[in-house]
Amino acid sequence: MRFPDFFKCAKRPIISFEIFPPKTEKALENLLQVIPELIELSPDYITVTYGAMGSTREKTLEIASLIKQHYNMETACHLTCVGASQREIDNILMRIYKAGIQNIVALRGDPPRGERDFSAPADGYSYAYQLVEHIRRFEKTFIGQENFFGIAVAGYPEKHIEAPSLEEDILHLKRKVEAGADIVITQLFFNNEFYFNFVKKAKALNISVPIIPGLMPIVSVRQIKRITSMCGATIPPSLQEELEEAIDDDEKASEIGIRQCIKQARELLENGVPGLHFYVLNKSQHISRIMSAIKPYIYPKS
Repeated sequence: MRFPDFFKCAKRPIISFEIFPPKTEKALENLLQVIPELIELSPDYITVTYGAMGSTREKTLEIASLIKQHYNMETACHLTCVGASQREIDNILMRIYKAGIQNIVALRGDPPRGERDFSAPADGYSYAYQLVEHIRRFEKTFIGQENFFGIAVAGYPEKHIEAPSLEEDILHLKRKVEAGADIVITQLFFNNEFYFNFVKKAKALNISVPIIPGLMPIVSVRQIKRITSMCGATIPPSLQEELEEAIDDDEKASEIGIRQCIKQARELLENGVPGLHFYVLNKSQHISRIMSAIKPYIYPKS
């Protein structure tokens, strides 16, 4: 099932999880134990990222294929412009196609660590909309079927860290949608007003595809500070104050994060969002508690 098929005439919010391929064999073993625990929580699909410069590209497809073939759950491979020529992108897309995976999260990708600016690879792309256009051309040329893949792109409720303004960033989003994207998954945020404002501005520009809020439960103060410093997301002062008291206590930080995520998710669901996308950080215990708390909002009693 493709991304748009999930949201077409959906009778409830669509729930998805995002995981990442670990860098070590031990961490991979741990993830393989976590995957069935995540699947038991009944997400509609799971997306699988890959690292800088495509460093975990092989693992991305391997894990996504496992989820699809062994657990019979829909999945999506992330694909970025980083470190890939057009021919390499074609090769990756063909492998995704042959693996029976029908969904792709198409991203520009971040500059390599230590570099401030993104540089397009030789015979590659500089922008996500170009990657979306490439995927749509690939379908016609190599598959002979238009819109074979469901394509998700990223949205930034507080604007992309490199964008001069939110308004200009949303114009970039419009270009990605016009290139063929089916849904938008947002970057993490901790204040729902950013999301509501983002959706309002996007709709004003006739962006009509589903915009799915992305939520990241906090599991460590140092980790979330590092992540937000890289992506430009802000932490509200009241939450920041709580986290400062748990800077050396991951268990306490996780409790704060679970509480924050439940509060956010409930408000979003009460306001009729099309779904929720959780960045689960390859863990299951915290997301299990969150899913239990919001289940009545996803499956209300008739």
